[in-house]
Amino acid sequence: MQSWGRLESALHRVVELTDEASLPAQLQAQKPGIAYGQGRSYGDVCLNPGGTLWRLSALDHFLSWDAQTGLLCCEGGILLQDIQRTLLPQGWLLPVTPGTQLVSVGGAIANDVHGKNHHGFGSFGDHVRRLWLARSDGTVLECSRALEPQCFAATVGGLGLTGVIVRAELQLRRVPGPWLDTHTQPFRGLDEFFALADGSEPAWEHSVAWIDCLTQSRGGVRGIFLRANPSTAQTGPQPAKGLRRLPVTPPVSLVNALTLRPFNAAYYRLQRHRAGSARQHYETFFYPLDGLMDWNRMYGPRGFYQYQSVVPPGTAREATEAMLQAIARSGEGSFLAVLKTFGARPSPGLLSFARPGTTLALDFPNRGERTARLFERLDAIVREAGGALYPAKDARMPRALFEAGFPRLNEFLQWRDPGMSSALSRRLLGS
Repeated sequence: MQSWGRLESALHRVVELTDEASLPAQLQAQKPGIAYGQGRSYGDVCLNPGGTLWRLSALDHFLSWDAQTGLLCCEGGILLQDIQRTLLPQGWLLPVTPGTQLVSVGGAIANDVHGKNHHGFGSFGDHVRRLWLARSDGTVLECSRALEPQCFAATVGGLGLTGVIVRAELQLRRVPGPWLDTHTQPFRGLDEFFALADGSEPAWEHSVAWIDCLTQSRGGVRGIFLRANPSTAQTGPQPAKGLRRLPVTPPVSLVNALTLRPFNAAYYRLQRHRAGSARQHYETFFYPLDGLMDWNRMYGPRGFYQYQSVVPPGTAREATEAMLQAIARSGEGSFLAVLKTFGARPSPGLLSFARPGTTLALDFPNRGERTARLFERLDAIVREAGGALYPAKDARMPRALFEAGFPRLNEFLQWRDPGMSSALSRRLLGS
């Protein structure tokens, strides 16, 4: 089994959870373990090498649905994509989704994922009304903001370490249709990015920027700022039909010094040509990589890291520039480089990643010690800025940085299930 970063492939004892009735007894008998949804976490949060993985993909059922209120109860293994495609014809979508909809509800809650609209809608956990948590002692807890609120706060963003999320009640949102009114704008320099981000929040629901991190050393980073609102249009473009697939893993990473600069330059020119207003289908705008299955193979047999940080508003400008300069000096680079701001909203979970500030996410091919040295420099910048790294994307953060970035860790530990263990928990918590 492996995660999306494909950094390792380790033997696990995989146990398929097929029904809620027998699930508590299975957890008791086969602990310690960790839940495994779709394996879309980039690092080791969903792995337990040499131990048990409880796979939830068969727990993928709708349990109840109220088309008047938008309240859905479903099992933890159901895909976000299945929810959206099923309920969109009735005028409902999930309020918050990450950059892929090929993740499970349980995984979305356990990592408290966020989208491009945090300033208006917060994170995924903000729209979870109730959840049912199977513990390794054979009990099942129902928790919400009113019922066992501390358990609820520990489980949202709790990295799967409080138990297995077997079902959840979600509040969906009404939408006029599947289309978005979008606007694309090129920019140059971080000052222009922050001006666009601040100016977009009042009028635009979704905002995000792609940046060419290779241009930082040549007069300031350039990028493309994207924003969108739900459209009332009755017609519009459809997403491409059929899935494309990267059929094989190349012997070396396709993301390298020869390909990265021309790819970034070509992508910037293409998006600059498309600048201005347009109408897009929500799947095309939110999940551009879902149309290419197994795109993670392009990084070759050694896999890749995603490094995603968040730094508070007061240090965001300086810290972001320092990280981009460190990347430029290292000779490394990323073409999946995303920069966006989070809104001033409190986190629903004790270990939630999204918080007021600016988040930068970049993908790097695994080049061993060379990549590790770059991450050490980036870690130092993040820590000095008072920031944190995203555990759902992490495969190597130091324990000290984790503890500094999540000050409510001790509150969380009171609710940790001793029968839950992952590679990440052993690395960052010691067990």
